[in-house]
Amino acid sequence: MTETQQTDAGVHHHRHTDDLLAHIKGLLEKQQLVSGLVERSEMPRHQLVQSLVERQQSNQLRQQINRMHPADIAFALESLPLEERSQLWDQVDRGHMGAVLVELSDGVRESILRDMGREDVMRAAWQLETDELADLLPQLPSHIIPELMESLEHLDREQVRTAASFPEHSVGALMDFDIVTVRVDNTLEVVLRFLRRRGELPEDSTLLMVVDRTGHLKGTLSLEALLVNEADTVVGDIMNPDPLAFHTDDPLEEAAAAFERYNLITAPVTNVHGQLLGCLNVEAVLEYVQEESKKDILAQAGLREEEDIFAPVLQSGRNRWPWLGLNLVIAFIASRIIGQFEDTIAQVVALAALLPITANVGGNAGNQAMALVIRSLALNQLNTSNFGRLLSKELAIGVMNGLIWGGIMAFATYLLYQRVDLAVIMLLAMVITLMVAALTGVLIPVSLKQAGHDPVLGSSILITGITDTLGFLIFLGLAAFILH
Repeated sequence: MTETQQTDAGVHHHRHTDDLLAHIKGLLEKQQLVSGLVERSEMPRHQLVQSLVERQQSNQLRQQINRMHPADIAFALESLPLEERSQLWDQVDRGHMGAVLVELSDGVRESILRDMGREDVMRAAWQLETDELADLLPQLPSHIIPELMESLEHLDREQVRTAASFPEHSVGALMDFDIVTVRVDNTLEVVLRFLRRRGELPEDSTLLMVVDRTGHLKGTLSLEALLVNEADTVVGDIMNPDPLAFHTDDPLEEAAAAFERYNLITAPVTNVHGQLLGCLNVEAVLEYVQEESKKDILAQAGLREEEDIFAPVLQSGRNRWPWLGLNLVIAFIASRIIGQFEDTIAQVVALAALLPITANVGGNAGNQAMALVIRSLALNQLNTSNFGRLLSKELAIGVMNGLIWGGIMAFATYLLYQRVDLAVIMLLAMVITLMVAALTGVLIPVSLKQAGHDPVLGSSILITGITDTLGFLIFLGLAAFILH
């Protein structure tokens, strides 16, 4: 797909979502308007007429809502304020609720589940695949989970327990149990007969998993190879004997990188003993990558990914307090640093005008280095063997940019104030600040990663705060030294 086609597709999707949201809002407003008109009208048997009209409007709204794709309903729920969201959710059929819940973001799903009755939660859960139910399980009310698990068939219950036992960001947590396995010693005729009896293939399935009598993975058989070869061909003769497979405890980051690198559609998943347990599909990987991207955007600002944009004020406020508090502490330290140089600033008022320049440029440079390092960590490109080389490179870039842009600002400073000493201060401050920015941009995300934390979480706030503080200190410290 060309860049123009991608842009056109993005514009079309944007228009579709805008039209969808406007349509749903129009349906809700129409229902309220008609109900309001009937309520204010004076007529015989008023309550009966009002009840019939409201029922008619509700049925029409329900029919139109439930003809939509679950992802579109989920988008509308996430985009509506709490009152309108509740009205829309009331119109979703019980048989449709499970599919919609799966599409919702964590924050909105949590708020909706909190208001659902026991029977509705149970019914919605029964509609889900085992891997989807395992993802939903942590958000379900704790008193419902034992009853729900007991209501499942034995195989489904064991699959849910298996999926729920894996760490959140492991391959096992996202693997699909719905796979088709064939024996390595079967002929293609036997395989085709088996598939006809089965009647259907898993959605988006392009591979059959080949196993031995003990369930150990031996390879994969493509549907193309199945169809173009002779019926008496043995599976083991035409299968791919060395497919790219994942273990249940492999990190999803590595799996996502492999799917992108090798253009995978599906891949087998085994346990530590090599026995086939399920498969990982590109759809699940894509959803994971999209969710992680959303989390990273919010985490850079110190926000939790599950915040609902229409959550109550107090709830959203609490979500932002920790990083605001940290930012306030850093800003207070920066203000005290400036306060220590009051005499210097009073002697040369121009320093006050020049002060923000180095800090702002340093913050930007630090965030650029941080973005590169976080990407390298996500792709496992950064390790102990090449860390020193990356750090040296970023420091060299800091020196180069400091000399170039510091030189430009030094020239501008001289033109404005006709003082060589101020120009020298600006040049040195820019070079040192950009070196410090490069250092913090590399060290902060790496340190967070080594400490077991998400390197994205709050990195931008920390780097901006530190570079601002040190930028002030460097600039004013140089000024005090040179001018005195």
